[in-house]
Amino acid sequence: CRDVIFFDIEVLINGNCLVCTHVDLSTDQTEHVRINHFRNHYELTRKNLMVKNLKRYRKSIEKEEGRVEASKCDFFPCTFTLPSEYHLFVEEFKRSPGSTWIMKPVAKSQGKGIFLFKKLKDIMDWKKDGTRSEEQKDAAQVESYVAQRYIENPYLINGRKFDLRVYVLVTSYVPLKAWLYRDGFARFSNTRFSLSSIDDKCILHCLFIMIMFHFLPKYMSNKDWQVQQLRRYLTAKHGREKIETLFKDIDNIFVRSLQSVQKVIINDKHCFELYGYDILLDENLKPWLIEVNASPSLTASSKEDYEMKCCLLEDTLNVVDMEGRNDQIEQHPPHWHLKYLRLL
Repeated sequence: CRDVIFFDIEVLINGNCLVCTHVDLSTDQTEHVRINHFRNHYELTRKNLMVKNLKRYRKSIEKEEGRVEASKCDFFPCTFTLPSEYHLFVEEFKRSPGSTWIMKPVAKSQGKGIFLFKKLKDIMDWKKDGTRSEEQKDAAQVESYVAQRYIENPYLINGRKFDLRVYVLVTSYVPLKAWLYRDGFARFSNTRFSLSSIDDKCILHCLFIMIMFHFLPKYMSNKDWQVQQLRRYLTAKHGREKIETLFKDIDNIFVRSLQSVQKVIINDKHCFELYGYDILLDENLKPWLIEVNASPSLTASSKEDYEMKCCLLEDTLNVVDMEGRNDQIEQHPPHWHLKYLRLL
């Protein structure tokens, strides 16, 4: 007896979200149906679960292949889930006094609820009190957050911090098939970077784009760069060899992060996922994975952004290929770079 699987489908038409509920994927009549999320996509896109899976994956690589290979997974900042890992966090916090940390709610997006801190007293609400009973803990439930070491030495252009938004389309986890969109963009803060004080301007350096659009629009920069434009700038400044290494390291982030959840994601031929990866560069040209978004914003902020995202949507639909037009994998759209990834 087959399991009956239900999904909610969201279709965006002219800016309006149409929701069709209760799609039964167990019937033969739904062969053409495609869902834009895997059932447990949150294993990669929920902040605490992403870190949990990456840590577990790194440990398995170290055990099977050694520390050198495991070091290729060192692309995410030191992170703890609070309140469950509060005491582990305090130990790490005390090893580097004066460091800046960032707090993020595990289940929120668009920059909601984030703040920076340098003192433990600022996060006392997340302290795990072992003296309380289970009933008292349930009665005073504290929202789960991740505490992450803040990248204090970001790569700056004209004194301004930026992050990269890169799109990765996954059409299967077994075997793992991922497509990297060649066009992405670098999002710049319109204020010069400084950690001299922790305030609204400092929070802007986290570069959650929805904060800049909705909450602090006067700081929003309209001079975002295409990824290829940024690559040309970096190549001119640092040389081709260094920048080729940088972008190989970024590709490694995509590959390793997807492999970290390959065994836990529930694969389904009807499903696909368009991820929005947020990557930050430090002053040593080391890329850091900040987070992975399950429903990246497709709102356009400029004509160039509009054209890029239209191509993104068009190519996504071409790759998903609900009409079965791509009989051979070589017939892939020109803006996508196909990667076959299989765990041996």
